[in-house]
Amino acid sequence: MRFLNPDDALPHGTVTLANTDDVAAHADALREAPAVSLHFPKWVDGRAYSQAVVLRGRLKYAGEIIATGEVMLDMLPLLRRCGFDAAQLVAGQNMAAADRALGFFPGHYQADPHRSVHA
Repeated sequence: MRFLNPDDALPHGTVTLANTDDVAAHADALREAPAVSLHFPKWVDGRAYSQAVVLRGRLKYAGEIIATGEVMLDMLPLLRRCGFDAAQLVAGQNMAAADRALGFFPGHYQADPHRSVHA
């Protein structure tokens, strides 16, 4: 997972969606987009997780999915599991702590819908 600082620009051509947007309704515009930014207005609002799962699972989106907004370190493992490739960290968080956060949960009780159990 790639980490961005709050003042880092998003990649050129990134489509930004609010967490209230229906990603399926934007499928045609997203097909050609190199990246999609999904916004977390508050860390307790998890709708962007669902948007990422729809993008990866149903729409087969292969570009970069970036989490923006109030992204907290303890969210990083689930962000990665839901299909996010990058996260724009909030001010005051450091990259080393973000890397450590990805190892918070080494295993999962539920199967990963993005990986075959037979692989």
